[in-house]
Amino acid sequence: MHLLRAPRSILAWLAAAALLAGCATGPSPSSPSASVAPASARATEPVRVKVFIAAMFEIGQNTGDRAGEFQHWYERYWRNATPIRVPGAIAPVYCNSDGVCGAVLGMGKVNSSASMQAILLNPAFDFSQAYYLITGVAGTPPARGTIGDVSWGSWLVDYDLGHRWAPEENTPGAPTFMPRKGYEEYRRFQLNPALLAWAMQLSAKTQLLDSDSARAYRLRYPEPRARQAPSVGQGTHMTGDTFFHGPGMSAQAQYIAKLYGADDYVITEMEAAAITLVIKRTHGTDRIMSLRGAVNFDQGNPRETTLQHLDPAPGETAGGFAETVENIARVGERVVDHIVSQWPEWSAGVPPR
Repeated sequence: MHLLRAPRSILAWLAAAALLAGCATGPSPSSPSASVAPASARATEPVRVKVFIAAMFEIGQNTGDRAGEFQHWYERYWRNATPIRVPGAIAPVYCNSDGVCGAVLGMGKVNSSASMQAILLNPAFDFSQAYYLITGVAGTPPARGTIGDVSWGSWLVDYDLGHRWAPEENTPGAPTFMPRKGYEEYRRFQLNPALLAWAMQLSAKTQLLDSDSARAYRLRYPEPRARQAPSVGQGTHMTGDTFFHGPGMSAQAQYIAKLYGADDYVITEMEAAAITLVIKRTHGTDRIMSLRGAVNFDQGNPRETTLQHLDPAPGETAGGFAETVENIARVGERVVDHIVSQWPEWSAGVPPR
């Protein structure tokens, strides 16, 4: 998740979501009223996971209210599923009879990667043949994306690992970032190009939702890409715990992507590289997909300062959040459903196209 340009009202519910993430996916697994299958009641055989869908937060309940990152997935795959409590994870895991499982992992690198590791190591699940779909909302630079876009990650790059210094202590206009030796194996990940090609082939023509408020908001930006209707694309997803913002920081993200040999930076988010590192250490990266929907630009328009854009006045926000979280699920389900329905072809690895 990465909402860089959130107004005060959005920041308030995000803070609440972060504090209540354990109960934000339905009844708390520690609550006496929670419908959680005890270890003794579960089958002795572990769930053979075909696809695991990871979201970062939910706003309220799993269904019936305003949707966050998890609700549309829950309504598609787990309406009747019993939550499975996993010690060390921030929220329960849900699975259906087709081997599609998912959970809210929590916002930020530490939250999400800690939950993912707990789930991966839990004996209730068999991840030996699983595919992973890391999903959530994000920001995008106006030169390369727009509100409502859905992007498949080609590369995942860690924004935080390295050396940084204040701009006033630097040569004017020069980057304020330098890589640090020793991070080479976990500062960037190229996701499987064959799997990415499948994802694009299956989902590129998905009909995406849009909103009047997003259409009007785009016109504040001069960049042609920012003014376009939402579409499905691909590029580098930049993972950072820092909510970096403004044209200077956006340019630095693009500089880091190119410095590491990755594609153009198109998405800013907070979890994917960390989650991928955890999965890599247990099952490798060949079956990992990153899917993000853009709900904000990573900088203001030319008529506002960065701080004005970070904390806009009432009525000055982009809109399109509800449409974007639906777009993410619309795009992602095409790949999830294809993998599950064609499992004999996919179980041993990504098949040729």
